[in-house]
This record gives sequence, structure tokens and C-alpha cells, in this order.
Amino acid sequence: MEIKRLSAQSWRFDPGVPVVGAAAVCGPKEGEGPLGKDMDHIFSDLRLGQKSFEKAEQLMQMQAARIALERAHLPMENLDFFCGGDLLNQLTPTCFTARTLGASFLGLFSACATSTAALSLAALAVASGAVANAMALSSSHTCTAERQFRYPNEYGSQKPPYSQQTATAAGALVLSRSGQALAKLSGVTLGKVIDIQITDPFKLGPAMAPAFADTVSAHLRDWQRQPEDYDLILSGDLGRHGSAIALELLKRKGIHLPEKQYADCGLLLYGEDDSVFAGGSGCGCAASVGFGHILRRIAQGELKRVLLVATGALLSPLANQQQETIPGIAHGVILEGIGNAAQEKPLDNPSENSSRIPFEGGNEDA
Repeated sequence: MEIKRLSAQSWRFDPGVPVVGAAAVCGPKEGEGPLGKDMDHIFSDLRLGQKSFEKAEQLMQMQAARIALERAHLPMENLDFFCGGDLLNQLTPTCFTARTLGASFLGLFSACATSTAALSLAALAVASGAVANAMALSSSHTCTAERQFRYPNEYGSQKPPYSQQTATAAGALVLSRSGQALAKLSGVTLGKVIDIQITDPFKLGPAMAPAFADTVSAHLRDWQRQPEDYDLILSGDLGRHGSAIALELLKRKGIHLPEKQYADCGLLLYGEDDSVFAGGSGCGCAASVGFGHILRRIAQGELKRVLLVATGALLSPLANQQQETIPGIAHGVILEGIGNAAQEKPLDNPSENSSRIPFEGGNEDA
């Protein structure tokens, strides 16, 4: 496998890093949405039978990890490298998931862009030959994130119409130098921090939009491609307002994304549900949609090449209280089909067996 450096931001993998396992799990509201059929497990309540929402998020991560490993036919003890993160202080759920997995671990924080940050690092590790197989995972939980970054949901505080709901979801993806591939990861473009001086902790879509436009622009330049070279260019969680701003910023750069070639994970996850205001957010948003719905469509041959650009608002409650701004970041990965339909291994539909994998050290919410 060869790594070609295209710029300080982009690397291409030839012939591509095999994706051998993937899983997406979510909470009840997300399961009721238009993508519920593509989730491998839908939890029936937000506590998942645990004593706290933080423990629930950890359990949600482990469910995604176990299903992804099962689909990859990779025993947990054979996992070489695990990288991932969440939205909580000290990456608490992810650190405890790493404790259970027992693999070499790097915890990452890129806010809602953590899914593709972790996937980029995992791909570089596998493509370089540093490890044989690796897992990328990220999650978010509406009750843990809202409590940390804004107000606990229990307060019932009113939100502005441009706010977004943190998704209760997790996604895991396994890369390997061997094994039967579902798809392949052919390259990454890492983003730069872009700050347009937004300070409103509810206005995260607009805060992330310039970073998305910057990363997409850099990617197309580095790869010498046009938007039509992709079946879909997907933002992580810009929501309605952030998406409109991002498309306008790209247009000013001379890049026009037709409606049929662009989508936002936060809008796909909830559809027309007005109760989430401007759409979904959280690093479980791009992870569950990208590693679930989108990867399934790639594996089944509906999509041939997708640029998934997860977006993150680097919001620090402490800095925000000190009148600091909210910078944005976005990291992109290219997911592709592995050949014709006869060569492809489609993702299995969620089954009773996969959604009831036994857990260690926790209660399963079946």
C-alpha cells in the first residue's frame, strides 16, 4: 500500500485502505428518523439502563465497537489500534471504551469533526504499515453534551431557532490491511482552524461553515478534482443555516455544489423534524450517518465515491464565558466502492443477533 502526500493537508492511499467493519447505533429519537432503518441498534431510552447519561454514552460506544468488530470478523484482542473521542471533558466515555477494548489508544478532540479526524489517523496508521488493523469511533449524547456546553435538558430552557440538537448516536469503523472489504478509504484532507468571531454557543452551524468551505476547497485543489467527481459531498452537521452559508462561501470561491451532490448529516438524520430546530449536531451525528447509512449505500453500489467532511465547532464553555470566540474545523475523507457489484460485500441489514451482542461490565438495553 502506498501513501502519496499531495499537500500539507492531503494524502492519497493507493489502492485504498480496506474498510472491513462498520456500525452505527443511536437513541430513540434518531431511530424514529428517516435513517432509522440503517442503524444497527436503536436504544429504547436515553439512559440505556445505566445510572447516568455518561455511562449510557460509554455503553453506546461499546455497542458500536462490538458490532463493527463482529462484522470485520476481528476478535477484540486482535485490534491493534483504537482512536476516537466524544464531546465530554477528558473524553471520559471514549477512555473507558479504550479500557475495555485493550488496544493501543489515542484520544482525539475535534468537536463534531472527531469522527473523520479519528478515521484519518487510523487510515494513515494502517496505510503506512504501522498497524495491521485499527478502529475509529466517536459518539455524542444529547443529555451529556447539552449539560456540559449549554444547559441541562431538564431545565427546559428555550432555544433559538438557529440552534441544533446534539445527536444521541455513535459510529465505529474498522480498517485493516487484510480481510473482506465493504468499501475503501482512498484519501484524507485535514482541515485548518477557521475563526469568524462567532461567540453565540447556539450558533454552531454558521461557526463551522467557513471551515467546511475551506477544507472542500483545499481538497478539490489538492486532488485536482471537481464536485461532479463525487456522487455526494457530505458535511457533518452544519444544519440548515450553516449549510446555506457554506454553499454561498464555496460559490464565492468558484465552486458550485448542485443540490443533488450535497447533503448534511444533521439534516439527513432527522429529516423534516422541526423539534430539532436547524438540524442535528454532535460527533455521533457524522459518525452514525457516515459509517451507517452512507457506507451501506456505498457497499451496495448506490454510491461510488463520497467525500465525507465532518465539521466541528471548537466551543469551550470556559473560554466562551471569558468572551472568547468559537473557531471551526473540518476534516474530509474519501470513501469509495471496491469494484463492481459482484466484488462488493454489502453491509448486512440490522439483525436480532447483531443488536443483542452481550456486553461486559454493563447492562444491555435490548
